[in-house]
Amino acid sequence: MIVAKNIGKRYGEKQVLEGIDTVIQKHAVTTLIGANGAGKSTLLSVISRLMSGEGEICIDGQAISSFKSSELAKKLSTLRQTNHVGVRLTVRELVSFGRYPHSQEKLTKEDLKIVEQAIGYMEMDRYGDTFIDQLSGGERQRAFIAMIIAQDTEYILLDEPLNNLDMKHSVQIMRLLRTLVDEHGKTVVLVLHDINFAAAYSDYIISLKSGKLLKNGTAEEVITSEELKKVYDMDFTIHEVNGMRLCAYFK
Repeated sequence: MIVAKNIGKRYGEKQVLEGIDTVIQKHAVTTLIGANGAGKSTLLSVISRLMSGEGEICIDGQAISSFKSSELAKKLSTLRQTNHVGVRLTVRELVSFGRYPHSQEKLTKEDLKIVEQAIGYMEMDRYGDTFIDQLSGGERQRAFIAMIIAQDTEYILLDEPLNNLDMKHSVQIMRLLRTLVDEHGKTVVLVLHDINFAAAYSDYIISLKSGKLLKNGTAEEVITSEELKKVYDMDFTIHEVNGMRLCAYFK
């Protein structure tokens, strides 16, 4: 479980997060939603210790500030919204970096097996020896997600993982994340803009507006016309299709 208490973040005179208290449940998919500038990516970065902030973050009862970087990398993995590689790497080399916290530079047979499995999960088998800069935006995104999967941490934090992806691969990744939670006991935290994906695949939703917490509840509690209007200042209708909640929105 991740517990965040009184989280704040300021850039100069601008307060981008203020007084956020929230809990992220284990073995579940939790999605952060909100309009642009709501503070979703900043909160995810503070929770993952990629960014400093005010307040306290605890993972399984231990302050995140007390973890050595090498220890934290075995427990929590994070995909940023934008990713850049300073050297020319193949897909396989990139994904292999996910094993670094476990084996450093000496990859074992088990490490190599996990790398190939992660590449396979993303349907990137035929791109294993392809350089990252030769891939499309969507293919590159899938390669980075494969690297996170190869890291094999209990907590997986992903900032806009569906960026640049078509519908097929977006569904593929959301289904994979559900499998990681339901069958492998992982805990997944996402930032998503697509409300329908959030509604369909999340157990819990955290809604933010102007750097403040609006609601932390189950998908059924947060994905309602009333709650979504608070988040986006727009009217929504909610439909049930084959047991799945879908949102239609209009001004």
